[in-house]
Amino acid sequence: MKLALGLVVAFFSSVTFAAGGSTYPLEQIELDYTDKESLQRGLATYSHYCMGCHSLKYQRYERTATDLGVDHEIMVQAVVPSDKKIGDLGSIAMPSKGAAEWFGAPPPDLTLVARKRSPEWVYTYMKTFYVDPSRPLGVNNKVFPKVGMPHVLEPLQGLQHAVCDEVITRDNVIAQADLGSGQSLSERQCGSLEVVEGTAQLSAAEYDRLIYDLVNFLEYVGEPTKAKAHDIGIYVLLFLMLFFVFAYLLKREYWKDVR
Repeated sequence: MKLALGLVVAFFSSVTFAAGGSTYPLEQIELDYTDKESLQRGLATYSHYCMGCHSLKYQRYERTATDLGVDHEIMVQAVVPSDKKIGDLGSIAMPSKGAAEWFGAPPPDLTLVARKRSPEWVYTYMKTFYVDPSRPLGVNNKVFPKVGMPHVLEPLQGLQHAVCDEVITRDNVIAQADLGSGQSLSERQCGSLEVVEGTAQLSAAEYDRLIYDLVNFLEYVGEPTKAKAHDIGIYVLLFLMLFFVFAYLLKREYWKDVR
């Protein structure tokens, strides 16, 4: 019993650690790995904003281009670095030692980030950067507190500040602080984020779509065979159904003599 309890505690502790030590609620999304246009837009966002620091060292450029329906020539011109070939893995030129000095830790490889953290974690993380003058890079993150990464998409999303709202905590209950009033108790809850007007190049809906496409692409990179496995799975199920019919008929034939 003690062993089982210990395993449960260890499991939930590891989940909390994997989430960056935050209990911030994650936004739920439904990805579509068959939407090639979304995957292509996600690839473009990665190559423009993420590729300078984050590698995809377990994925080949050629595989990505083929799966996403991108012409190899366009892939070479727009995505593949000049010192790489299309058949190479997606490593980057930034040295790990230098990155550790600049950011406090080397930026992680993104090949498996959506599988390790979850798509919801990555999606919410990319939407919850906010201004924090106390941090070395001037920003913090609700999902990953004390983050060491700059908000590279800040021009697109805009400057985001943490705001506090007045929230009623006891509706239709006489306030304890003043028994003579019929007002409800309220408190200031801080945690919501608000974009400063005029600082964003994209609307909130456009930015959400940009991050959705990026996460959709990273989910594909983490398991590029998912679409093919799904297609094969349909044929496997059809084969098993057909096999079951013949197996049942064979079973009846065998048991006819026994009975």
